[in-house]
Amino acid sequence: MTRVVITGIGVVAGNATTKQEFCDALRNGKSAIKKHQWMEDVGLNCQVGGMPELSKEKILQYVNEEDLIAMNTVMVYGTVAGIDCWRDAGFTYDKDDRHAYDPDTSIILGCGVGGTETILDKMAPRILDKKIQRVGSSYVEQSMHSNTVAKLTGLLGIGGKSTTVSSACTSGTEAIVDGYNYIKYGKTKRAIVGGVETGHPGNWGGFDAMRVINRKSNDNPEKASRPLSASAAGFVPSCGAGILMLESLDSALARGAKIYAEIIAGDVNSGGFRNGGSMTAPSSIGVQNCIKSVVKEAGINPKDITVINGHLTATMADPLEVKNWSTALGLSPEEMPYIQATKSLIGHGLGAAGGFEGIACALQINHGFVH
Repeated sequence: MTRVVITGIGVVAGNATTKQEFCDALRNGKSAIKKHQWMEDVGLNCQVGGMPELSKEKILQYVNEEDLIAMNTVMVYGTVAGIDCWRDAGFTYDKDDRHAYDPDTSIILGCGVGGTETILDKMAPRILDKKIQRVGSSYVEQSMHSNTVAKLTGLLGIGGKSTTVSSACTSGTEAIVDGYNYIKYGKTKRAIVGGVETGHPGNWGGFDAMRVINRKSNDNPEKASRPLSASAAGFVPSCGAGILMLESLDSALARGAKIYAEIIAGDVNSGGFRNGGSMTAPSSIGVQNCIKSVVKEAGINPKDITVINGHLTATMADPLEVKNWSTALGLSPEEMPYIQATKSLIGHGLGAAGGFEGIACALQINHGFVH
């Protein structure tokens, strides 16, 4: 079967809006978490988060004014990261040229609740006020989870599979696995994958009400996201986009593309809400089965694994996650590899989390360091 490699990276995070900035932030421990006045203004108990800063001037380097009018924040994040990934993989892009068509590239992105901003701020007030005629024609496309995929498909002329994965916090990771399998079985040469998410009271307010995000560190933002810590007090919300180009090894070599890393296995499953699992807390048996499946597919000895990049959110689930890794790999505490928590630097990007963490892994492998 086809070998799959990573040939492009694009990232828009709270601590970086370029690949190099993100790599430097990982290496130097630069936090993305800041206090945001709007979070206090709307009454959130957690008032810190990781939000990218993109100027309109920079955005207009990627799209024209007409495009931007019909884009919400998550579409902007994803478009900037997606085009950076495209260019990083060695392809050209001209925002004013819409003639290119690439049937050999697919796009699969994860997104949790990307259309919330448009639904709550623009559509709902007009509809509830019986002003249907004032619901703009672009609001429907902005409200959909597939908004970013649709925009990038049009801007880049993607002619292969074009779809969105929405499975809560695993959305970005699942999109990477889907793209990997699509290439592995010869369905496409390349796949743009990863995750996107927006930051909005409609996204973060529910978690705040559930008391699962940190409300104890509003005056100390950089110390707020504390996975694996005895003083962890819940996750810190973040948003942005982490997007990678996956490609068959043959295609990458033929193009002379830069190769960051190789993906050698991937799997997705469910615990079925059994054996202690629920919609928000995965079954340990399901998690362990997924890990075992990937190790078997990869054909590796668990003792040869050097680093695990965990989901690790700074909630009560962290110790269970580590135990699941230990059990599934059959390794004692003394034998366990390093475990890192990228969310300690950027917060929990929800649907974008897997994209951020996939990029973190690729950059660390390529540059030879562990954050």
